[in-house]
Amino acid sequence: MSLQAWLAESWRVLAGALAEQRLHHGLLFAAPAGFGKRALADALVAAALCTQRTADGHACGVCRACQLVAAGSHPDLVRVTFELRDDGKPRTEITIDQMRALSQRLAMSSQFGGLQIALIDPADRLNASAANALLKTLEEPASATIIMLIADDPARLPATIRSRCQRIKIRPPTREESIAWLRAQRIEPAQAAAALDASLGNPGLALGWLADETITVRKACAEDLAALVRGRRTASEVAERWAADRPDVRLWFAAGLARDEARSLALGGSGALGLTARDEIPKLAAWSGRANRARGLLATTLRIDLVLLDLLRAWQSGETTARRE
Repeated sequence: MSLQAWLAESWRVLAGALAEQRLHHGLLFAAPAGFGKRALADALVAAALCTQRTADGHACGVCRACQLVAAGSHPDLVRVTFELRDDGKPRTEITIDQMRALSQRLAMSSQFGGLQIALIDPADRLNASAANALLKTLEEPASATIIMLIADDPARLPATIRSRCQRIKIRPPTREESIAWLRAQRIEPAQAAAALDASLGNPGLALGWLADETITVRKACAEDLAALVRGRRTASEVAERWAADRPDVRLWFAAGLARDEARSLALGGSGALGLTARDEIPKLAAWSGRANRARGLLATTLRIDLVLLDLLRAWQSGETTARRE
């Protein structure tokens, strides 16, 4: 299995611990989505269950155990994620019943006579009861058992769970590593650089946005913001459109566009959104922060169309000073 270049050191440490049979019973893979932590965890799962690992510690990919892992049917591997509700839609949290079932499963003997592995993803979406049930399992781990937790936002996990796991360090990639990786995915250099800038250096996020054409939404957001400054569109029509189609992504791009505009002005250039005065920089910085805070409101009961309307009116009027939502 080939891992991203920036994961090489993390893999070296994990492969060494696996070879010496000193892997911690609880492993926390925590990093922003797009940095490769799931690929790293999957590589470790495959290697831990493989019966004839390669010299660098990776799974061979051909033994019976590897074939079962690839097919998703290895009896000593339990993957825990969102279950489906009665209406067929996935739940938004991992439940206590899932953790109880996991505990019962891990109490059984390994069918292949080796390690038993549980992979919980996303672990940061355990509800409170599920987290308490998992804590008991971590406090009294079964022998030859490894529980891997995958979390985009580890701060959502209780401190008691984090303290009972070994956190796997994942180094952020350099720009050169990210560009090289995107090029290896057959992305043109200019596209790779633009998507990487839009994603704040997150290669996985950049690739995903290019694959599903989400990156085109950034151009649409820039056009909307420029049109608002020039009075060609109203805040209400833009707010309605943003609320109806990926408001979280649009707010991400809007915050980034304001930040880029401020950077351009600071370097003596003119921004693409129609603001050319250097004294606009503090306002742009404040509005960028306000857009990011608006993203955080998406998970609340507030009407996002009204949040967006307030934000976009502030942009249009030039009233971009920071304030609490």
